[in-house]
Amino acid sequence: MIKRLLVSVFLFLSFISFAQEGTSSPYSYYGLGEMKFKGTVENRSMGGLSVFPDSIHINLQNPAFYSQLKLVSFTIGASYNTTKLKTNAQSENARRTTLDYLAVGIPMGKFGAGFGLMPYTAVGYKIQNQQTIEDMVQQRQFRGSGGLNKAFIGGAYQINKNLSFGAEGGYYFGNIETSSIYSFGSALIGTRELNESIANGIGFSTGLSYQAKVGKKLQFSAAATYASETTMTLKNSRNISTVNFSSGGITVVDPVNIEVADTKVKMPSRYSFGAGIGENKKWMVGSEVTFSQSSNYANRFEDINDATFEDGVKYSVGGYFIPNYNSFTSYWSKITYRGGLKYEETGLVVNNKTIKDAGFTLGVGLPLGGTFSNINIGLEYGKRGTRDAALVEENYLNISLGLSLNDRWFVKRKFD
Repeated sequence: MIKRLLVSVFLFLSFISFAQEGTSSPYSYYGLGEMKFKGTVENRSMGGLSVFPDSIHINLQNPAFYSQLKLVSFTIGASYNTTKLKTNAQSENARRTTLDYLAVGIPMGKFGAGFGLMPYTAVGYKIQNQQTIEDMVQQRQFRGSGGLNKAFIGGAYQINKNLSFGAEGGYYFGNIETSSIYSFGSALIGTRELNESIANGIGFSTGLSYQAKVGKKLQFSAAATYASETTMTLKNSRNISTVNFSSGGITVVDPVNIEVADTKVKMPSRYSFGAGIGENKKWMVGSEVTFSQSSNYANRFEDINDATFEDGVKYSVGGYFIPNYNSFTSYWSKITYRGGLKYEETGLVVNNKTIKDAGFTLGVGLPLGGTFSNINIGLEYGKRGTRDAALVEENYLNISLGLSLNDRWFVKRKFD
């Protein structure tokens, strides 16, 4: 079943990932956009926790877990996001539906491998405001779209029955386009500045996972990851033009290309540590902390004065519960129930205010009858940002859907 799906799904969804607008956050204006990938549906449903071993789900946050797979796995995830953006003066609603990831994991004895594609950051905002300068009303419109995608391939080796090591390489690429339009009073003419950046870079990550029995039933799990700092090379272009406003929209007049320097932006290195305990295929609880060296991060251009970056940190607490994994009489007993909490200081500082993100998560894993495949559904509710210092508070609800298909490949036939 997986073999028939892989080629067509990868080709079709790779085109979608390049074109989608993955966020509605005004904070995606800074850096190279909002961090889009935050784990598979299974991990996100536990507050982003990624320390538990799993033989039928691909863990895309720690490459060491490729060696834990027992079946060839294909996974794909998508999400629906609704956000209420609020300032002290007004509020607006925004909605987005996006592809989040697609990947394949292949077990090979003590080895494991994985590869895939995902949107990594996203830029997507539309902002309008006005202010009075010398008795003249100035109107400004800001728009942004695009982001970075990540194509990756990794492998892992099970050193012994307790310890596994993995490494992964990723190629980052994408396009970011931002524009600003200025006009005064009731004039039907304004000025537009259009900036475009074509970005690419290569990054690496490594991971460790450890599992050990505690007594007769309990299992202890621990994991650590490190992702290197990635230098993104940006080929920049800028266009200045006059625009005419009419009922039919905006008409661009006399565009002029302005020479602007290409830039390099360092995407932050990250490292995480986590641990958990529980009964395998029954229940587990754990916690994880992730540090981001984002103080070295920067914007595409050096003309943004209201924002800086500091080191970030994220805390995750979560777990899962399965009433009866081997039940033959009750489907509901075989469902995996997940939950978690998260708190993050993102590293972005705007108007001297640290942008924070906090929320809770819930989810279920629904087994598909007669197979090891399953459908995972996650819900995430949280708040990012603040209304202080003339900023924007985002109250968001994410509903995520993931499909995990599992099959056995490379089986030696007994009969031809």
